[in-house]
Amino acid sequence: MASPASSLSLTGISKSFRNYSITRGASPRVERSSSPATSGQTRRTSSGRYVSLSRDDSEHDEEVSSEFAYTVQIPATPDFQTMSGSMSGTTPSVRIMADPGIAGKAEQQFVSSTIFTGGFDSVTRGHVMEKMMELEGQHPQLACARGTACAVHGCDGKSIQDERGNEVLPCECNFRICRDCYLDSLASTPPKCPGCKEEYKSADVDSPRTMSFRSLPPLGMNVNPARMERRLSLLKTNKPGLLMHQNTTRDSFDHSRWLYETKGTYGYGNAVWPNENGYNSKGGNHGMGAAPPSFVDKSKKPLTRKVSISPAILSPYRLLVVIRMVVLALFLTWRVKHENPDAMWLWGMSVVCEIWFAFSWILDQLPKMCPINRTTDLQVLKEKFELPSPDNPDGRSDLPGIDVFVSSADPEKEPPLTTGNTILSILAADYPLEKLSCYLSDDGGALLSFEALAEAASFSRIWVPFCRKHNIECRNPETYFLLKGDPTRNKLRQDFVKDRRRVKREYDEFKVRINGLPDAIRRRSDAYNAHEELRARRVQMESGADPSEQLNIPKATWMADGTHWPGTWSQSGKEHGRGDHAGIIQVMLAPPTHEPLMGSSDEENIIDTTDVDIRLPMLVYVSREKRPGYDHNKKAGAMNALVRTSAIMSNGPFILNLDCDHYMYNSLALRDAMCFFMDRGGDRLCYVQFPQRFEGVDPNDRYANHNTVFFDVNMRALDGLQGPVYVGTGCVFRRTALYGFDPPRFREHPGCWETLCCNAGKKKKKAMKREMEVHTMSGSTSDDEDDDIEAMMLPKRYGDSASFVASIPVAQFQGQPLQDHGVENGRPAGALTLPREPLDATTVAEAINVISCFYEDKTEWGGRVGWIYGSVTEDVVTGFRMHNRGWRSVYCVTKRDAFRGTAPINLTDRLHQVLRWATGSVEIFFSRNNALFASTRLKFLQRIAYLNVGIYPFTSIFLVVYCFLPALSLFSGQFIVYQLNITFLIYLLTITVTLCLLAILEVKWSGITLEEWWRNEQFWVIGGTSAHLAAVFQGFLKVIAGVDISFTLTSKAGADEEGDEFADLYVVKWSALMIPPITIMLTNAVAIAVGTSRQVYSTIPEWSKLIGGVFFSLWVLSHLYPFAKGLMGRRGRTPTIVYLWSGLLSVIISLLWVYISPPQGSTSPGFGAGFSFP
Repeated sequence: MASPASSLSLTGISKSFRNYSITRGASPRVERSSSPATSGQTRRTSSGRYVSLSRDDSEHDEEVSSEFAYTVQIPATPDFQTMSGSMSGTTPSVRIMADPGIAGKAEQQFVSSTIFTGGFDSVTRGHVMEKMMELEGQHPQLACARGTACAVHGCDGKSIQDERGNEVLPCECNFRICRDCYLDSLASTPPKCPGCKEEYKSADVDSPRTMSFRSLPPLGMNVNPARMERRLSLLKTNKPGLLMHQNTTRDSFDHSRWLYETKGTYGYGNAVWPNENGYNSKGGNHGMGAAPPSFVDKSKKPLTRKVSISPAILSPYRLLVVIRMVVLALFLTWRVKHENPDAMWLWGMSVVCEIWFAFSWILDQLPKMCPINRTTDLQVLKEKFELPSPDNPDGRSDLPGIDVFVSSADPEKEPPLTTGNTILSILAADYPLEKLSCYLSDDGGALLSFEALAEAASFSRIWVPFCRKHNIECRNPETYFLLKGDPTRNKLRQDFVKDRRRVKREYDEFKVRINGLPDAIRRRSDAYNAHEELRARRVQMESGADPSEQLNIPKATWMADGTHWPGTWSQSGKEHGRGDHAGIIQVMLAPPTHEPLMGSSDEENIIDTTDVDIRLPMLVYVSREKRPGYDHNKKAGAMNALVRTSAIMSNGPFILNLDCDHYMYNSLALRDAMCFFMDRGGDRLCYVQFPQRFEGVDPNDRYANHNTVFFDVNMRALDGLQGPVYVGTGCVFRRTALYGFDPPRFREHPGCWETLCCNAGKKKKKAMKREMEVHTMSGSTSDDEDDDIEAMMLPKRYGDSASFVASIPVAQFQGQPLQDHGVENGRPAGALTLPREPLDATTVAEAINVISCFYEDKTEWGGRVGWIYGSVTEDVVTGFRMHNRGWRSVYCVTKRDAFRGTAPINLTDRLHQVLRWATGSVEIFFSRNNALFASTRLKFLQRIAYLNVGIYPFTSIFLVVYCFLPALSLFSGQFIVYQLNITFLIYLLTITVTLCLLAILEVKWSGITLEEWWRNEQFWVIGGTSAHLAAVFQGFLKVIAGVDISFTLTSKAGADEEGDEFADLYVVKWSALMIPPITIMLTNAVAIAVGTSRQVYSTIPEWSKLIGGVFFSLWVLSHLYPFAKGLMGRRGRTPTIVYLWSGLLSVIISLLWVYISPPQGSTSPGFGAGFSFP
């Protein structure tokens, strides 16, 4: 996807560090500029490239200060082929007749060994690194892998290597040469080998390598350069968006014919149609003209299947819901009609709270009426996409590509070892390697994350082949080596024990290296900074300056190759702070070859990899640019940066996003997701959501960390409607759904609000206008004026990257299901079986451009395109926007958990997590994302579910009041009803029994346990009286006064126990969120004592009111029991502040109430002698 107008310039090189600058929109040129990191003596090559001498030897020599300007050509790649002819704007022009296969390998080797930096108003620079970590790896895909030195005199570069790590020798004389020297030799006329001084021979046009890629036409020859730059990968057509046009008949537009007749390429993962015998040729049975045989039985096999809940469970469940709703209506009617004249205030508060609870319960219960289960058939998926067929005679994988996003922000809070294990589990996934790419977003720009990822990439060359060889599950090494049980179970290879022992030793060394990285980086940086200070002091003395003058030497953070880290420094400096650093991209693992690469039994290998594919998926480190004064939108902004970067570099039509602590527990999870997308109707799915499963939670799940009621009850129920909500991780997206497009088919679901709302017509017109804009982009325009309008609209929507815009129809086409019986908008079989194009420097330079901090200005990113901005819970809002456009989603529950992560088991951490979720829900309620304003494409019950998402935190207001009512009843001697008659008790019993029966049936069809259901009920009260209440308070302050308040920890206590997995469970961290629950507990405890004493010492005791008050107080205390247990810590070590609050509140409440309302029968008011309080 590289722009043909890219250029390459060089600004200086030091030992193991070449600094290339790539600007957009200019002619290719090479220039030298001063750089603090690139000083020393250099030599100039024939192409204008500078190669430095030894760093130590050049420190005492004079620095070259002359400036030069030379022309250089970018090497020939399948994505950039204009070098076959003259290029306008270059002086002089060079005609290159080299083997494009060698040039492509050299370019990809250069990209994988270069760290690219750049951003707003700056030149994109490529820093060639000799090493990224202290120990170098040996895998050929690994960045900065070991290699032999270039044979050119004075050059310290590495020779060109192939996919196995073997040397690639462009000349018959077997002269070793690096990529840069190879370019230098090609710049001469004619191109000659530096070794034998003979001309390079032209590439064989019939070679398999050259036939794998097709060249783009040169600019010129009746081709508009501006339009050509906008399309890049599309040929001989004026409508690139035709790929996205939804045709109802196959005769209107044939993708196969277009691919063959134009010899076009669909970007990474797709290339040209392979056969050359004509679309309508008569001869042969495997040509384009041969009609594929009809496999009716095979095509009718579904990839997925709905498993309905048994009617014996679902019918009574629905009946009980109706019965309870009727009983609630009758009960509330009875409560309103029967007042309590003795305590109208108590009666009024209780009735209002009960009405709200009934309303809240209905909002929560209605979306649960249609729960379903789903299953996938992976064998059918393999038969359709990975077995030989007339359209795919080689049996290559025809599955679409997947880009995996892993988000990380702070290595101090998110341990690099955890992130590394997540990366390793992704790289070892059971999915076609050439179709899988992994991107790590380091939003903190920390060198620690960078080097930890480099270590993980190095260890993956051992771990991934080991997992494939022995079919390991799970593929997170930390979890795998901690699994209990017999590791040899179901293992057939006799060398398994030996291999496991060796890999375990390597993993232990890997962990030690990761744990030692912070100290290693600090020591290295201190040494280099001291060296720079000595050099500056020596220069100061030689120049005759005042030795007492203070030197201003920045305390930089240094990389392993002895250069400045372009991201955040340990001691923040100018343009090197957490919110002020350049964008960084490093390809840690180069894209794998298309052909399998089998290992060997070489003694240097850790394990015998004979007959094991040792290729690795592409792995990329990304840190977006950050500058002061820009709103970077936290995680949502980082995810959108990854969307654009991946579109340029790999452009997988599907995206999986994971948090850094959520790893792939089921290696087949990606295939399960593809079953839904590739099945009939899969083109209407925007995402497939997997449930979140957690490890490290205490066995009793004291604070409902597993959240099974939500993930196994609510989400399954939503799957029967329009689909589950997006929960932030473990979700596979359709890329084009993130781009803001509407689904190919959708239905309108008008409700009462849309019928009555006067703006319904305006919204419909706006939707039609948007549909026309999308139709225009899809290439359905009829003249050049519409094309010009389209070109003007695209930058406003997606930014000014032509490469990104050109990738959109490619992703849309690749994400379609196969053409089949009953499948609309399908793609031809075998269209995704050809190799993807290799990466080049201009592609990565374009990727740097799209992660700059200014790129999203005046675009629709964060508004309609990508992850949505403006809310703490950007995940829920993003999913809501997709459902609001008519998309559907699917909930995929696999037998073996797809992903597993960690959850906070500490009480305070859990409350702050719930606080963030509730705050986001309040923001949603007060924003245009409120479900009340949704479009008619959102189903009614789905609208109810999203409405409940924004309303549930407000229940905390009524819950807090209701939790105080039993105490107020005991203090006053009154009750919420005038008297406990049989009618009230029957209503109360019916409501309680129906609730319990509903819980039992939910347990039946969801698979959870009653204990999990009860834990959820308990934490609903704990969170409702603490975090939810604080979230509502924050929301009102933000809306009314514009004040943004956050509750943070005020003091922390550490656990002393070592080796206790659940030690953090007993750590008590005081927070202001704890005040309301503590007050409620103490008030009810004191009220029970006061009420009991009042009735004992009363002349006319009213035991019915006492029993009612005590019962409801015990109901409140039983729900808050886990909270009270958490305050006690381990062995009753309760913080002193809890005792102070308890004693203070107990004394104040008891004395104040007895003084205001003395007991009946006392002879004097206040504290008279006739009454003594025990």
